[in-house]
Amino acid sequence: MDDLSTEVLLNGQPDATHEEQLTSGLDAEFRPPVQSISQRFKKTLRHESGFHRTAKKCLCKIQEALLQQQWEDAAKYMKSFFQILEDPSNHMGVASREIIWRLGTEILHQLPNTKLEDFNSFLERMKNIGVRNYLKISLEHTFHLMMNGMLDDAKRQLSLVESWRYGSESASQAERSQLIQTYRGYLHYFTWSAKKDAVPDTEKYDNSDVTANQEMHTYFRQASVNIQDTIKQPGVWDPFVISYINMLEYYKDYDEALKVLNDYAYDNRFPPNPNAHVYLYQFLRKHHASKKKLFKVLRILHALVPSHELMLEFCSLLLESGKSAL
Repeated sequence: MDDLSTEVLLNGQPDATHEEQLTSGLDAEFRPPVQSISQRFKKTLRHESGFHRTAKKCLCKIQEALLQQQWEDAAKYMKSFFQILEDPSNHMGVASREIIWRLGTEILHQLPNTKLEDFNSFLERMKNIGVRNYLKISLEHTFHLMMNGMLDDAKRQLSLVESWRYGSESASQAERSQLIQTYRGYLHYFTWSAKKDAVPDTEKYDNSDVTANQEMHTYFRQASVNIQDTIKQPGVWDPFVISYINMLEYYKDYDEALKVLNDYAYDNRFPPNPNAHVYLYQFLRKHHASKKKLFKVLRILHALVPSHELMLEFCSLLLESGKSAL
């Protein structure tokens, strides 16, 4: 993913579970820390007016509310901050649109009683007030639709992303073409998963329903082709990696699944990612790996996140082995 996608998420939890990442919206994958974007915004205020100072104070209030998880207050201040879009400064406009998109999405995810229509309306508005982030917002919209089971809508959204062109901004689309295809693969995974769940347990492994199994395998191949190339590139690809592993495990290709997880956890080109070690540990434990292998994975996780819940299991292994964590 792009540079922004590698930054820490708003909630600052490096060891979030796969489910938490999905429900917090990928992208997860597009949101930098509050302080980072607020500082970026303040740097654009070269000639402050009273309006600018008010906007800056409002952003500080949003930041404080987010850090204290006061989502209703954050939403109230965000409504006021929307007025910054009326500012005629082009530089300020770009920064403010990005802030509203990123923080607004987080607030919607955290607010109780938020409806799917609220997300759709907000993201559509964000796409229509500037083209700079159109592709990234559209991909986040696609991801959100998939998370809510609206696969047909997600497919239409992705088709719009693939066909979108706007002057010089079209060049950035070429750079993100692989990421777009990865989302296409993720969409195939969701379709594969739905087909799998529709097949009765008695027919999943005996191939009695040849047509259904062939259709599933077609989606598996399409998803694999689109996802494989991306997860080999340095980055944080948790949802894509897990979806690929799920498919490999279903078809009992355990060697390939283990290779993918090992590469994801130990390849030095990738940024440190506690979840990569969590996924590897869960896979090894599920397939009855030796305690020595489990200990090795948890020891690295201990160095990255000493407070992780799996440290209880790490302590148990330490007690059994009589070793020290240091």
